[in-house]
Amino acid sequence: MIDIIFLILSLIAIAGGFGMIIFAQPIYSALSLIVCIIALGGIFALLSAPFLFMVQIIIYAGAIITLLLFIIMFLNIKDDNLPEEPNKISTIVIGGVLLIPFNYLILKSFAAMEDKPMHILSNGFGSIKIFGTELFENWLVPFEMISLLLLAALVGAVVYARKENKSEEK
Repeated sequence: MIDIIFLILSLIAIAGGFGMIIFAQPIYSALSLIVCIIALGGIFALLSAPFLFMVQIIIYAGAIITLLLFIIMFLNIKDDNLPEEPNKISTIVIGGVLLIPFNYLILKSFAAMEDKPMHILSNGFGSIKIFGTELFENWLVPFEMISLLLLAALVGAVVYARKENKSEEK
């Protein structure tokens, strides 16, 4: 039963990824990304990774994608401002074909690995307490620097979009 749920969630995640690439409107791409992230969260839950499950759902799907949707709606991108993509589908197909050898190498390396029992993990593996302790004791400065970098990128995107809108109005 778990294998069937894993397969269904995997297909939903792949469909969300394809939707993100194929849709021309940024809002539809962002909604497809939400579908993909929620499906990945379900996969993490099936793999007994509670922290990654909660991060996927709360942080990515809840906070970051909500912020992304807010920015997309704030910028109010019209169809006329979207780039023309006449060869979009053929480019996606060519990219997929070019990735086949890479995927073959990955599958070949997984097949060459010897089977190990799954009970070799310690009892505390994947717990939120251990991860939080490690993050805030040893990785606090890089964690905060990344948050400042993301904030600067967000402010820069809004300022850049506002300058383009004002130059179009004149």
